[in-house]
Amino acid sequence: MPDSIAVGTALPELTLPAIRRSTLALYAGASGDHNPIHIDSDFAQQAGQADVFAHGMLSMAYLGRMLTNWQPQAQLRRFKARFTAMTHLYDVVSCRGEVVELSQVGEEWQARCKLVVVTQSGTQTVIGEAWVGVPREAMGDGL
Repeated sequence: MPDSIAVGTALPELTLPAIRRSTLALYAGASGDHNPIHIDSDFAQQAGQADVFAHGMLSMAYLGRMLTNWQPQAQLRRFKARFTAMTHLYDVVSCRGEVVELSQVGEEWQARCKLVVVTQSGTQTVIGEAWVGVPREAMGDGL
């Protein structure tokens, strides 16, 4: 079965265009997070940063998009992330994931996935985990 899900299955990678000031402004408007450290260069520099940097939740939203590109949103059971480094202007980020466990929870099968956001230089900016309900018929014959 070509679309089977098993331990080791890689989620389809999502690579985004470079982070630009317009990306941050649009995210601030959509999320309501207008913290000036993400949109005002002077403020960011006064706070000791070289320039503005991306909202951590923007990267988590990208992970969410990767997950829902793979399985429908209604199948997402749990999703958590930890921010490990800043995403700077002009970084290109890629979201990656892998199924690390399949388990039955009540009547449902769930895939536990390890997630990561990585910049073009290899810096991991977010690591996370998600539990996603998967149809039994999508799993390999090993179960």
